Amino acid sequence: MPRDALFPPIEPYHAGYLRVDDLHSLYWEQCGNPRGVPVVFLHGGPGAGASPMHRRLFDPAHYRIIIFDQRGAGRSRPLGELRRNTTDDLVGDMEMLRRHFRIDRWHVFGGSWGSTLALAYAEAHPERCLSIILRGIFLMRRHEIDWFLYGMRLIFPEAWQRFAEYLPASERDNLLEGYYRRLIDEDPAVHMPAARAWSLYEGACSTMLPNTDNLAAATEGTHALGLARIECHYFKNNLFEPETRLLDDINRIRRIPAVIVQGRYDIICPIASADDLHQLWPEATYRIVPDAGHSAMEPGIRAALIEASQGFRTIR
Repeated sequence: MPRDALFPPIEPYHAGYLRVDDLHSLYWEQCGNPRGVPVVFLHGGPGAGASPMHRRLFDPAHYRIIIFDQRGAGRSRPLGELRRNTTDDLVGDMEMLRRHFRIDRWHVFGGSWGSTLALAYAEAHPERCLSIILRGIFLMRRHEIDWFLYGMRLIFPEAWQRFAEYLPASERDNLLEGYYRRLIDEDPAVHMPAARAWSLYEGACSTMLPNTDNLAAATEGTHALGLARIECHYFKNNLFEPETRLLDDINRIRRIPAVIVQGRYDIICPIASADDLHQLWPEATYRIVPDAGHSAMEPGIRAALIEASQGFRTIR
């Protein structure tokens, strides 16, 4: 099959909800080989949720594929919930899932915000990671957030203008605060249009070439609300202390086999962050895809991700 071809569509053989506290229940599913080597997939956003396409990045004959929607995202309940929703909560949820499935060690795979969570999890629990595959590196530093809010206008001025002009002129000097106030409003007539404006902005900037399917998915209600509300919440409230924590603790995971996949023209998560990570983690294989942006579904990105997951088949 072509190098960038996804594995055939599959359905979960097991799915359900895990109650992680008295507020949050996480949707999870297992696909592929029930006796296979476990791999956990971490979606982006935060808040974007997983999709059936993500199952197809792994050989279903070899891997026991575990996919879940993080707190407040996708099919998890309640949708868009911000209370008790921090990076440390998500790391704890992963450990609850691992124990729930009686898994000793698993491969960890995360892209975009999923790369952030994968690093945070691996640094907290390195003994549980067989390997780490990362895409579109985001390290949750203030300048990365500022780039998303303001810097991307240098490459996508039309998309940024629509994003900024959703707010009245008097609020455009602080886009994060303006969107946050609307996204946490209980009235759907207030939070849903703001969510769609935020999500459409991200979707428009996610691929190197225009992609109408990507834009259509960005405006779907569940996706837009989970992504926009939780992403805005994390940008405002969940910076690491210190903000370089993921880089500062990299020595904890340097011996774990790892692949970093980065699109050269990734505008959402520019390549400088991947380079910062690799400078401190030279043992990781670093794959720069020369003709790709941010999306995992761009041909060069998905080819590199599938190659990485296939390359770790010998680790169990």
